[in-house]
Amino acid sequence: MMDTDVVIVGGGLSGLALADELHRKGVDFQLLEARSRFGGRIHAAYIDGAAFDLGPAWFWQGQPRMAAATKRFGFTVFEQYSTGDIVTEDQHGNVQRGAGFASMAGSLRIAGGMTALVDAYVKTVPADRLHLGQAATEISQTDTSVTVRTDKLSISANKIILALPPRIAQTIIFDPPLAAAQSDAMGNVATWMAGQAKFLAIYDKAHWRDAGLSGDGQSRRGPMVEFHDASPQSGGPYAVFGFVGFDANTRANHREEMTQMGTDQLTRLFGTKPRQLILQDWAQDPMTATPADHTSADHPAYGRPSALTNIWNGRIILGSSEMGQSFGGYLEGALEAAQDVGNLLRQG
Repeated sequence: MMDTDVVIVGGGLSGLALADELHRKGVDFQLLEARSRFGGRIHAAYIDGAAFDLGPAWFWQGQPRMAAATKRFGFTVFEQYSTGDIVTEDQHGNVQRGAGFASMAGSLRIAGGMTALVDAYVKTVPADRLHLGQAATEISQTDTSVTVRTDKLSISANKIILALPPRIAQTIIFDPPLAAAQSDAMGNVATWMAGQAKFLAIYDKAHWRDAGLSGDGQSRRGPMVEFHDASPQSGGPYAVFGFVGFDANTRANHREEMTQMGTDQLTRLFGTKPRQLILQDWAQDPMTATPADHTSADHPAYGRPSALTNIWNGRIILGSSEMGQSFGGYLEGALEAAQDVGNLLRQG
């Protein structure tokens, strides 16, 4: 049995940002991450020395915490490539160029990809506080403490921070069980982007730029419905990514067929077959999505539901991006949630 003041369950951006704050404040803590890597929904494919985001890739002006983090860590920030025409495709596969504008123009990216931000936060925390491959399976309460257990560890603490999507937190066994209103509230918080999938197409040259295209596109045929340039700030290889429009069950049952369709679609829209096509299907990741997340929805109204404000007399606090009141779901929301949890901990 290990003892500490705070246990953070989840090593995504919110959990790591909170770990950084607690370390700077001198608070004793341990962080448990179920995966073999940190970052959660921030993930990348590394190809020929370049990082390509498979999860979130953008942040925006007016997001002060992301701005502060990029400045603190000395990152180079650049705007999403948007120069040139977009391409559109109708339901019959007919392609037209120039009939619209680059929808993500003005969005900001980090040179080296969003995993650079994860790596920077990891380096701010002593390695012996961070535990990979440790999925929380049970959380129990006594009169004086709360205990979280994995297959290998048991840690007793004053507070446990669930820095993971509420629906994933629901898979943990709570002893005593959560109140019905609390469990229901967790299940009603949709996990941002958990039902989504994206194709990443790798090229040796940014041939679409040479052809006067921005890399942006829209399709009514599929499998991809929205495209954007995903290339590094400078140098290659280069990339376009597309959000997949097929539902989660179709994607799971027709992966190979869909990949071939995606290759054909990219060739129609951008003129050249990609050298490599990578599918990241978040709906098939049990550490990100539950069956309830397989149906995508518009951006929910996030924030901390009232039913989740005083779990076990405040000993359990939810702290994923979905808890962000102003920027819930976004990277900024993850940092907002971490800041909010830090404030709650200081209040006792």
